[in-house]
Amino acid sequence: MEPPKKGKSSKGGKLNKAQKAKQQQEEEERRLQEEEEARLQAEKEEREKLERERKEKEQERLELKDQERREDELNELRHLLEENHTAVTTWKTDAVEKAKWERYMHCDGIPDPAVQQELNTYISLWRDDPEVNITLVLKQCHLTLQLMEELEALLRDVTDPQECYKYQEGLINLQELIHSKHLLTTEEILKRASMNIDTETGNMQTVVKDVNITLCLWANLKKNPRFRDLNFGEAGLVFELPKQLAVSHIAVRLLHTHYDHLSLLARMAHPRMHTPSLRSLAGGEEFSADVDVPEQGETKRTGEVKEDIETQQERVDEEVQSIQGFEGRKSAASLQSSRNSAQPAEGRVSQIQTQMEALSAEGDLTETLTVQPTMMDRSECVQVVDLMQYTPLGGVFYCDVFHLPPQAHQVNGWEIRQLLDEGLQVFPYPMEKSNLEDSEALTCPPVGVSVTLPDSVVFLETPQVARWDAAVKQWRMDSITDLSYEEEKAKISFKMDSFQPFVLMQETYANLPFLSWELRPLGQDAALFTVNGALIDLSITIQGNQCMLQLEQERGLSHLIGKWMSGPILQRAMLNAGINIFVNEYTDKYIITCGKDPLTEHAAYEQMALFASACAFTWSKWNAKCGAEHLVMQACEHHGPVPVPKDSWSLYLLGAQRSQKLEITEKSEEFSPDYYPGSEFHSTFIHMLQDNMSTDGIARTRESNYRFVDTVQSLLCATRPLMYS
Repeated sequence: MEPPKKGKSSKGGKLNKAQKAKQQQEEEERRLQEEEEARLQAEKEEREKLERERKEKEQERLELKDQERREDELNELRHLLEENHTAVTTWKTDAVEKAKWERYMHCDGIPDPAVQQELNTYISLWRDDPEVNITLVLKQCHLTLQLMEELEALLRDVTDPQECYKYQEGLINLQELIHSKHLLTTEEILKRASMNIDTETGNMQTVVKDVNITLCLWANLKKNPRFRDLNFGEAGLVFELPKQLAVSHIAVRLLHTHYDHLSLLARMAHPRMHTPSLRSLAGGEEFSADVDVPEQGETKRTGEVKEDIETQQERVDEEVQSIQGFEGRKSAASLQSSRNSAQPAEGRVSQIQTQMEALSAEGDLTETLTVQPTMMDRSECVQVVDLMQYTPLGGVFYCDVFHLPPQAHQVNGWEIRQLLDEGLQVFPYPMEKSNLEDSEALTCPPVGVSVTLPDSVVFLETPQVARWDAAVKQWRMDSITDLSYEEEKAKISFKMDSFQPFVLMQETYANLPFLSWELRPLGQDAALFTVNGALIDLSITIQGNQCMLQLEQERGLSHLIGKWMSGPILQRAMLNAGINIFVNEYTDKYIITCGKDPLTEHAAYEQMALFASACAFTWSKWNAKCGAEHLVMQACEHHGPVPVPKDSWSLYLLGAQRSQKLEITEKSEEFSPDYYPGSEFHSTFIHMLQDNMSTDGIARTRESNYRFVDTVQSLLCATRPLMYS
């Protein structure tokens, strides 16, 4: 073996030393770099610590300053609110007294529904009136419906149970009279059917219309089995008769009432399934389809409660059954007015609550009002329509088939007619087996119906059809088949097993939650409230205590869009038209919400209304991220009718104890509660806004009329945009 070469070994040793030196140098550089990074990090942490300490000291200073002026700010806010509340209360009281005096001075013979003696006299006189001329009767029905509206208004404000009972009795009796008069006039027209024969069909067909009803009558005089389609074009109704009826001696009545008394009967018979009260636009008022559930504080001894409930429910059932006798197509001659009326079950007395008071009892109330299936007498479980989830729209369509009354004959100049004591008689359908031939006994085909949607309502989605079930006194959606909807023609078609009243329905909260909203001033005591809903956008212009709806709607609603009216009237009109942006204490059971503290929310609406003449407010995406105890919205001072510039908005965080301006914007990547540099804390929202307002803007807020402030506040409380957007 050869020995190693000395030259190569020496060269390798030099390379090893160089590598070691290089490694040492790199390690030293890394060490120095790490030390530098550690030093920089320590300096950064020190700066951050100092900055936190500075912010904490600054925040402590701001909080201390806020505490020092807290009492003064709260007292000023309290004074403004109490001043407006006192003025509004006085104004409303004076308006009521003025209306009473004007009614007294009219001396037109129209009864005062608040005076039971006058109302009873009116009912007795009309009941005994033999007049059956359709024009005169409908004129009297129109007056009676106005009296019923006044009675419902009285019910909304009543607090005394005895007064409530009296108004309920008046409503029931007036409803009975209207139903009976409709049947009597129908019978009178059908008695003369042979004198008004259509030359083309050989049958009688007529339509009578007024502002409250549309009456369609058809008398089958020819009995042609091929004539099965009843087309009432001017009424927007088409019926397809089964063959058995086309050859029967019958008359068909289609009565479309533009009002809905059956839903009222359902609520009276099932007080636990009523539609809850809705806060109106005009301040602390409420209006409801029926009387409310008693407050938690309203208690009785157990024995008294049990006795009252049993007695009152018996009265309700008696009155409801009495009215159903009329709409159940019983004999016109046997129609009598029941003297008893619906007493509110479980001490139901209409209460005037603020939105926040209603919310405080929300948990217990919704527990009580959970919809349960109704049990029929035959112990069959029936699923009925939840009148909190669905709203009937466009009135009720009553479908009846009667035996055609005997027709008159002319003999030697004399008119001879067979007289019947029982009046109109219902023709049973589905028909009894004894009335059918063997080949027809197996089936009775359903009745086909096509309805053109009324121009007075808007359906945001495909309408639902519900039929009236007299047995359980509720609306039901079963037994409605072959449902089809032609949106372009605004026509819905379906089939049902028998002749029953039916109604078109829509989900009550179809347009919620809101996608966005904005409240901006248009001038002194004027503002524009815009809502971008889930299905439709709209705006409400507020001028003083008057409101006007603006809506891009191609069809109908001429009675509503662009019309000035008071807040409560506008709200009721919008609900009746299917344009619902209003909420109540049960809405969150059907709609996903932000879950805000109701007291903080209500305080925000009060202060927004005070400054609505000079400040604009709009939604913020951070409102859903800031927690239940806080609210976030965008706000700024704004003058004139032009839209608010996008760069004018600032974010504000509102809490129960204080308000502050936020550093983040709508474009920030994440939510942060840090306050805006240079801003201060305030105990009220209005004082927070004043920090960034001009002297002229602040002066405008102090000059706001109390009626304008009340209208804006009521609108915000009725829609609750901070909760439902």
